[in-house]
Amino acid sequence: MTAIIDYDAGNIKSVEKALQALGEEAVITRDKQLLLNADRVILPGVGAFGDAMEKLHAYGLVEVIREIVSKGIPFLGICLGLQLLFERSDESKGVSGLGLLKGEILRIPDAEGLKIPHIGWNSLKFPQKGKLFEGIAEDSYVYFVHSYYLKAAEEDIVKATTEYGVLIHASVEKGNIFACQFHPEKSSDVGLKILRNFIGINRA
Repeated sequence: MTAIIDYDAGNIKSVEKALQALGEEAVITRDKQLLLNADRVILPGVGAFGDAMEKLHAYGLVEVIREIVSKGIPFLGICLGLQLLFERSDESKGVSGLGLLKGEILRIPDAEGLKIPHIGWNSLKFPQKGKLFEGIAEDSYVYFVHSYYLKAAEEDIVKATTEYGVLIHASVEKGNIFACQFHPEKSSDVGLKILRNFIGINRA
């Protein structure tokens, strides 16, 4: 069973539907015991970094997420869910992220011909082999919706990158933590394959 963390962030239902399409039991919850007993946990999200951290604190989910990770349960952050795993974001100055991974979230720089937010399909490069991308060809396209991007402090955790005016760390993996800036649940067959790969990962 995969638990999807409910903290009033958008895009949760589409993640649930994608998992169900793969035959995976999915539960949207903020119940501590359900989350800690799940086979794997997903932190989705669309919205602002500061608001999201405020809600995670308000619902007592920050410590639950730390416990999930410390127990070795496979954990996947999607879009805003990726950003929250890091230390800080340009979007919400002075707000600390979960700090489970080292790095920061920066605003995509303005450039001629580039629309921000970045909305659309971009191809991925794989600087290193990642478990989420088993059986997926380099240069496969996935769907992004974001104005801020990850710059991870540890190069070795970066498993996928893309270019949008700047080099974007599009996916990271470290231990039992996995995260994608793009939306696998909206990325057609490639995205479903990424989610299937995540479902196949066992507890560390």
